[in-house]
Amino acid sequence: MAPPEESRDTGRFATLVGRFAPWLAALGRLTRHQVRFTLLLIGAGWGTLRESLRPNSWRRPVIYEFRATLRQVIGGGFLSIVITATLAGLMVVSQAAYWLGYAGMAQMTGSILVSVLVREISPILVGIILMGRSGMLSLTEIGMMVLGGEVRGLQARGIDPFLVLVMPRTFAFTVGGFTLGMIFAVVSLLMGFVVAHASGAITSSVWTFFFNVLAAMTTWDYLVIPLKFVLVGFFVGLGACISGLTVSSNDTMATIMPRGFARGIMLVLVVNILFMLDF
Repeated sequence: MAPPEESRDTGRFATLVGRFAPWLAALGRLTRHQVRFTLLLIGAGWGTLRESLRPNSWRRPVIYEFRATLRQVIGGGFLSIVITATLAGLMVVSQAAYWLGYAGMAQMTGSILVSVLVREISPILVGIILMGRSGMLSLTEIGMMVLGGEVRGLQARGIDPFLVLVMPRTFAFTVGGFTLGMIFAVVSLLMGFVVAHASGAITSSVWTFFFNVLAAMTTWDYLVIPLKFVLVGFFVGLGACISGLTVSSNDTMATIMPRGFARGIMLVLVVNILFMLDF
């Protein structure tokens, strides 16, 4: 006797679900993992800002951690920032001055440099250097502390790891991002001017060149450009610390570092894209 039509449909549906169930489960795990990090980032960001406003949060160990991380961020990234800014200046400033002068639009050199080099390229390169030079170091340190049980030891002694590790390091990255960003902008423009002046693409003095660049900046540029450097540093530091604190016993260096680096690059790009949409 043949099975009824309803039973055959139920069997086909069960077979179809069984075939795609592993793919759906993997997609669900990935989505849940990504949303979890985003929610953790939002909550930790708000917690960092709120706790930083309380005078009791800035005790001696927290201040020591802030100063040590700030020295590492600025000192460790300074040479990389100068070299990268020099290369960016040689490519962008000299080429923009040459081709705009060739096209008879030399008066647009300042606005082009502000729009392309200072506002768009600088925050991305500064964020990548921050992540590579210092963010990965904080991620590794905190991750090893979690795997080695040192974070549980802090909690057992009544010390909040968030106040001692996350908050001071995040603010050190914030200050470091602004400082290195300003250095990057000045060095890239200066080195680009030197090459362009030596090749004859720019005939004005360095003071006239910088005056033209500043004159091309709008009121929003004076607010948005420093804010980009600040937010890039804030989220790179916060993302590295949160990624370190959320490692599991199954994680190793081979899984921690690629995941943390990818998250840091994603945060840098998201900050820049949000400013592109709004401004």
